Amino acid sequence: MRSTGRAVPNFNGVRRLFLLVAAVILVDTTFYAAIAPLLPTYADDLGLSKTASGVLSAAYAAGTLLASIPAGFVAARVGVRPTMLTGLALLAISSATFAFGKDIVVLDLARFAQGVGGACAWTAGLTWLMVTAPRERRGEVIGSVLAVAIAGIMLGPVFGGIATVIGPELVFSAVAVVAIALALRAAATPSVAPTPPPSARAVADSILTRPVLIAFWLVALPSILSGTFNVLIPLRLDELGASGVAVGAVFLIAAAIEAGVSPRIGAFSDRRGRLVPIRIGLFASAGMALVLALPEAVVLLGLATVVIVLAMSLLWTPAMALLNDRAEGVGLDLAFGAALVNLSWSGGQVLGGSAGPALAERTSDALAYGIVAALFLLTALAVFKGRGVSDPEVATA
Repeated sequence: MRSTGRAVPNFNGVRRLFLLVAAVILVDTTFYAAIAPLLPTYADDLGLSKTASGVLSAAYAAGTLLASIPAGFVAARVGVRPTMLTGLALLAISSATFAFGKDIVVLDLARFAQGVGGACAWTAGLTWLMVTAPRERRGEVIGSVLAVAIAGIMLGPVFGGIATVIGPELVFSAVAVVAIALALRAAATPSVAPTPPPSARAVADSILTRPVLIAFWLVALPSILSGTFNVLIPLRLDELGASGVAVGAVFLIAAAIEAGVSPRIGAFSDRRGRLVPIRIGLFASAGMALVLALPEAVVLLGLATVVIVLAMSLLWTPAMALLNDRAEGVGLDLAFGAALVNLSWSGGQVLGGSAGPALAERTSDALAYGIVAALFLLTALAVFKGRGVSDPEVATA
């Protein structure tokens, strides 16, 4: 599955595969994002604190964090199709468990298992696409995958809002059924022959190179912010009197805008270089992070949520493409590039979804957002000054 020495098929030839990968990503992210409108309900019914709510929200990312690199090894050694089937099986099991779980420990474990499955599905799906898609359109492909993921994030709060009305049993059971159907479809799809992966030492040495670590941080940073406000914003909206359906609507609108612009941002980064939109996204996200704690009305907080998601979209897509570019540039199999995207995203989500709400509970939402904004500003200044983060190969592509 290495990118070197392979004939690259026409971009149109990956459409059928893209539809399969897109469907898998859509179902996974729908289940992942459904938690947002349910958090206030679980907090009330189970007596959860902000910290406990953050743990439940971040459990998915924790599973993805621990499973990302192992999923890369599995995809490289065994193949992308078995890896995807493993992810879909875990998604089906965790969805069914989440549907009927009534204990916070059971719910945490189910969401953790879903994260492990998500690592397998995302690594397999992205690798499958990166092997078949032209390299010069990688940003566009990643942007399109993110658009589908965002569509799932749009649908997730809607399903979560419905679950607050009719109960989670029917909603999450439906997710399990769809996951099984997709597994049957994936099993019938021609796969890519695996290649022996390098040693763990060789992989670690490549990951720890400066270019890869910088790109890794550029993906992790917006994930920290996202993990923080995915917990704090629903709880704050609830405090301001918003219903579960209203919370879902806020995230639906924000995600709809992000889904519309992500492929365009990816294509722009293919033409102009990854760092151009990254710089803008860093400064814009820093400014909006400072604003999130200010609104005292549902409408204003909803508007701020939409704007910060748009700001982050300028960063996320090109940063993920940059991470894949740099992983490939140091000789890593594309499966490890996809695994690193998962690892950086999930690491940020775990840190933001657990530490952010815990800090907010002990101090204030404003301080939690302020610390993240400072990280954005420091990173933006480093990128703006080009301290080891320039990428001539991509920028001139």
